[in-house]
Amino acid sequence: MKRTQILCDSSLRPRRLLVGLVALLAVLVLATGCSPDSDSGGSASSAPATQASSSGSAAPAGGSMVEINNFMFTPQTLTVAVGTTVTWKFDDSTQHTVTADDNSFASSPMSNGQTFTHTFSAAGTVAYHCSIHPEMTATITVK
Repeated sequence: MKRTQILCDSSLRPRRLLVGLVALLAVLVLATGCSPDSDSGGSASSAPATQASSSGSAAPAGGSMVEINNFMFTPQTLTVAVGTTVTWKFDDSTQHTVTADDNSFASSPMSNGQTFTHTFSAAGTVAYHCSIHPEMTATITVK
């Protein structure tokens, strides 16, 4: 009886779901070869950003994907080669932006299914955030 009560206890379901999602995210990050990088030498200057509304979930060829969900950028640290186009896919219950701390690129507020892309043309590290929810932060290192 206790086991049934524990499994049916609705207060445990969100925690189990979160643990499962974090584990899945870790597997996906490892599978893509993305890793945190402590080198923060300089800031990246970059080509003009472009926006596109899309329902596709795949990053363009030669690009990388950042997902926006649960008020988080995932992955929070991304390392890419110079010339890489990064695509941010918006998939959350509210609108968010992608705004470089150095103002080198910024999206308009976007929501579910929309994407924003930016091509990084120079080496360096760029921190970025959501201008609507400034506690949402992440970093891209360009090598």
